[in-house]
Amino acid sequence: MAKASGIETDRTILRPPVLDDFDSYATLWADPAVMRFIGGKARTREESWIRFLVIVGMWEVLGYGLWTVLDRMSGKVIGVAGFHEMKRDMVPSFEGTPEAGWIFAPAAQGRGFATEVVTAMLGWAQGRPGFEKTACIIDPENGASLAVARKCGYREKAKTTYQGAPTILLER
Repeated sequence: MAKASGIETDRTILRPPVLDDFDSYATLWADPAVMRFIGGKARTREESWIRFLVIVGMWEVLGYGLWTVLDRMSGKVIGVAGFHEMKRDMVPSFEGTPEAGWIFAPAAQGRGFATEVVTAMLGWAQGRPGFEKTACIIDPENGASLAVARKCGYREKAKTTYQGAPTILLER
């Protein structure tokens, strides 16, 4: 499949994940503030390892995936963003549509990084086969991510539930 490629923005570098990123990922996913709108509970190191391996493998299997987001100034991992296919058991189904996703460390939130990164991701996807439409799901209480999605052209398709929790499905 496609080799994972990187993206640069004014303030960030998005690059394929490498093994040395795992501790940063585990720290990010163990933070209750980060996970508040993504399943509602912090992940254990073991759960983070499984998710990390899924992220690494998506590039090989699908030809796309999630990038590690680095702050250009500090070189530190500030988030994870990109596209994935999770085969989510929800109605309406959007299986087969690349799903945009992003999470950022608390220190990077509210500083415009998400909009900058999602805009760059969508630029990367533009014109690629299979990316004519993309989707994202967001907790209705996550006003910040809903604002990012809307700024980046996502529009609400349905109010639904995912794993028993209210969810908004957006498409672009």
